Amino acid sequence: MKQYQLFKYICSLLVLGVFYSCSITKHIPEDERLYTGASITIESDSIIRNEAGLKSELETVLRPEPNSKFLGMHLGLYYYYKNQKENPGFINRWLYKQIGQEPVYQSDVETYEIEDLLLNRLENRGFFYSRATSAFTETENKASLNYTLTVPKPYRMASYKMDSMPVSIHETMKALVAESPFENGMRFDLNSMKLERQRLDKELKAKGYFNFNNSFLIFEADTNQYNNKSFDLFLKLKNEVPKKSLIPYKISKVNVYPNYEVSDSVSITPNRFNEKNYIQKETFFKPKYLDPFIVFHEGAYYNPDDSRNTARRLSTIGAYKYVNIQYKELDTLADDNLGLLEANIYLSPLNKRALKAELQVVTKSNSFAGPALTVTLSNRNLFGGGETFNITPKVGYEKQLGGGQNSGNSSLELGLQNELIFPRVLFPIKIKDNFFKYAIPKTKTSLSIDYLNRSDLYALLSGTALFGYSWDANKYVTHEINPISVSYTELLKTTPEFEDILNNDPFLRRSFEQQFIAGLTYGFTFNEMLNAQKKHQFFFNFTFDIAGNTISLFGKDQGAENPKTFLGFEYAQYAKADIDFHYHFNFGKEQVIAARLFGGYGLAYGNSDVIPFVKQYYSGGPYSVRAFNIRSLGPGTYNPDSDTTDGDFVFDKTGNIRLEANLEYRFPIVSFLKGAVFADAGNIWNSKENPIYNGKDKFGSDFISELGMGAGIGLRVDIQSFVIRFDLAAPFHDPALPKGERFNFDVGSPILNFAIGYPF
Repeated sequence: MKQYQLFKYICSLLVLGVFYSCSITKHIPEDERLYTGASITIESDSIIRNEAGLKSELETVLRPEPNSKFLGMHLGLYYYYKNQKENPGFINRWLYKQIGQEPVYQSDVETYEIEDLLLNRLENRGFFYSRATSAFTETENKASLNYTLTVPKPYRMASYKMDSMPVSIHETMKALVAESPFENGMRFDLNSMKLERQRLDKELKAKGYFNFNNSFLIFEADTNQYNNKSFDLFLKLKNEVPKKSLIPYKISKVNVYPNYEVSDSVSITPNRFNEKNYIQKETFFKPKYLDPFIVFHEGAYYNPDDSRNTARRLSTIGAYKYVNIQYKELDTLADDNLGLLEANIYLSPLNKRALKAELQVVTKSNSFAGPALTVTLSNRNLFGGGETFNITPKVGYEKQLGGGQNSGNSSLELGLQNELIFPRVLFPIKIKDNFFKYAIPKTKTSLSIDYLNRSDLYALLSGTALFGYSWDANKYVTHEINPISVSYTELLKTTPEFEDILNNDPFLRRSFEQQFIAGLTYGFTFNEMLNAQKKHQFFFNFTFDIAGNTISLFGKDQGAENPKTFLGFEYAQYAKADIDFHYHFNFGKEQVIAARLFGGYGLAYGNSDVIPFVKQYYSGGPYSVRAFNIRSLGPGTYNPDSDTTDGDFVFDKTGNIRLEANLEYRFPIVSFLKGAVFADAGNIWNSKENPIYNGKDKFGSDFISELGMGAGIGLRVDIQSFVIRFDLAAPFHDPALPKGERFNFDVGSPILNFAIGYPF
């Protein structure tokens, strides 16, 4: 009931905001009009290529910006006027400080200054001798502005040539100019010339020109040969450019300090390995393991890309706090057209050992709540090759609260994980170091054991062993493959209540009997979310999990009606694939429209007729369809209140098919507080009917009408990417209800979700 009252309170605030924002007109002074913005009209006697792009650029100089709106309301302006009263009140003063805006009036607009800026931008784009006029459109208390730009035919390039240059750079520059994106007939464009200078500077640096700078280059346009608005463009060097800026540099020496300390001034004899000097008091990091991370060598031309790649690769080892690469110019008279550099790589290690503790308070939809403590002890550079060993014990205790018949039941979880990470490929066949150009893969091995005791149901012991690789193919793409993935689960004991559940759900019993899982997993991730400057961001993840195929070759036949075993264990055989797609549209200030699509399918075959319980899908919860509790949605149209004689027989709602879609609008409120409005849809199904669900769980052509749907509002505390999230959601389409009754926005029964991090 409290959640319903909160929902009604937020809606009433929005209604009051609309009412109050409409009352701002009475505060506008009689001799003023509220400025609502400006537009641009371009008039030209010729076709302008990419006129929309030109217009968008011109709009960036329009000043001042009108007062902002939120959902059509001038809330900032409203609280400014409220604050001008003699006693505005504490709440109005606080809201004014947070979102208040001073009014922008017609008299604040300096049209002549804006007209000059518009003409300047047009000249930078080749439209010389343009004209600009402006005119207001006025109503009783508002005014808008339109700038009319008369644009003549632009100047276009007839040729692009390089002027004379010193011998040390002439041939290199000539080849680069020949690769220029400039084309004859292109419009005069100052921004394109800036980009060309940056391109030339980048290409020259990559060819060893260590001291070159793009400010040394200038362009000159000559129109004397033409009378039809054409020009010749010449690339020149400025006068008195230092000679050392016009010669390439080679690396004559590479010094690597694997354990660098600033205070260390002791002379150390270098250890020579692969044409590099490794300087360390004692062997902190073995050169043969560190060397593949360094992509430049003695005798190579200087290239800043090699420096950046080397610094990035060294940072991924996980053993270093700082990576600092410095170049020192060497005096030489050997060849005036070639300079020499000494490269020094200073590596500052992290602490050998580290301890991290994490305390969580867990609350679940089944009324279980309690603390969980995880402690991770890390030992870095274990064998002198950048290895990291992590040992992570975990303990968690939950107790079921409330006054129901199961109140007082508890859950105890104990776990221990051992993980050893090698910053290189461990493989029987040697792989060339340059095969992975962006990053060297990591080899990960882990061994873990977990014990779970639910006092009302069962005690479960499980163990997992993993061997695999992960690597970044580029800035956005990550691969992870585990050719060896083995897990074993055993029910140590069961209660009579749980035995009743298993007896009534043979599918569930079979999923627990498949104790041994051995197979291969692969994951592919494309992630542009790391680039916060992109307007359109995409995320795509594909995972594939297949088990039982290899060991089926060695499986022991137990008879026609019995599954095969391996080393005395019944093993699972299945294939499972997931696709997860995210899209973010960033517009305005911290405003985002976020969308997500998820699809997953699992197929049991061969030795199995059902996927193991731990590999099945579920729906609902703070990272899924938020209007339904976790594991409470589906499968299909199943309703535990009407489709079974005893709802307690349903242990957990799971299936081998899952579809979900989410849409969310995120916006700033004040400081670190963010808001959201969202809608979710999804469900799970089985491809093969489970008798306990009375045939209502099977996936069919009518699956869209079986989606659980909900909508709600959210509040997020976002402090430097650490997000605490509260989402209040209510269902408006419940597939568990009969057809014709499913659409019902049940705002009286909202669900409050608490979670860490954004849902997608």
